[in-house]
Amino acid sequence: MSKISEFQQKVEAALKGKSYGAHPKELYEPIEYIMSLGGKRMRPVLVLMACDFFDGDVDKALHPSIAVELFHNFTLVHDDIMDKAPLRRGKQTVHEKWNDNIAILSGDAMMVRAYQELCKADPALLPRLLEIFSDTAAKVCEGQQLDMNYEKVQRVAIPNYIKMIELKTAVLLGGALKMGAIIGGAREEDAQRLYDFGKHIGVAFQLQDDILDVYADAEKFGKQKGGDIIANKKTYLLLKAMEMANTNRYLKEELDQWIAAPEFNAQEKVEAVTNIYNFLNVKELARTEMKKHYDSALACLKDIPVSDEKKKWLIAFADSLMVREV
Repeated sequence: MSKISEFQQKVEAALKGKSYGAHPKELYEPIEYIMSLGGKRMRPVLVLMACDFFDGDVDKALHPSIAVELFHNFTLVHDDIMDKAPLRRGKQTVHEKWNDNIAILSGDAMMVRAYQELCKADPALLPRLLEIFSDTAAKVCEGQQLDMNYEKVQRVAIPNYIKMIELKTAVLLGGALKMGAIIGGAREEDAQRLYDFGKHIGVAFQLQDDILDVYADAEKFGKQKGGDIIANKKTYLLLKAMEMANTNRYLKEELDQWIAAPEFNAQEKVEAVTNIYNFLNVKELARTEMKKHYDSALACLKDIPVSDEKKKWLIAFADSLMVREV
């Protein structure tokens, strides 16, 4: 069994049958529901892997890992409300199954439960863990706000987009690794290197999402093909295409027309915009940007004084994120 599978099972065992509260049931049932929808438990596994990376006692990292998973799912509940998303992992979102108000309040309760779980950590480490956890949580909120801000503006510079996905998605991977490293007894500079590793992997992961939305097999990916194109979502692909189309009047006019069209055939729009992407080769440019962050992540590992055997498990985890089809 691989380290990744071992730690996934450890997290699932800790979550199985876990009680978040009983009354009123409308507050707690949605928490049990969203936590039961599964997923790869990527973020809590990273806490455990980082602790093990420095030969720490993985059991001491278990409560903080569950805190990270609760926080992550809290953000999903609230993000789904803001995005008006009907489905999460193929099931009804919490606000669809219940209503917006219940989803907001249950999400708030999840955040409280996350802090309670974190407070079960080693008291000697708790101030540092609370600092990392709270700073990470604030950055995720900043990223979500920037994402909403960018929906209202016509143009977003690509460096600003990269910073937004770093905050919204990547810092939680970095924060999970840094917390695990601290529990494992890492020096501060090595914990920071592991944070930077996670941050770069998180950016690469989101860039891959941008590519998969347009180019993946829709059935395997589990999402509507070209959903980002239909919604005019400012992904790396769209922003790069808008930037490059400025030098080609005909492409610029066509792209602008599709973005501005109040009514359209969804399949036609996806095909037309994808053709523009293909002409401008933005898929390969996105892959180049993705590889840049992946390589930067590996560079962060290089200077940490642990064995290559230890590093291979983190690299394998990163690789598993970068070759996914769903």
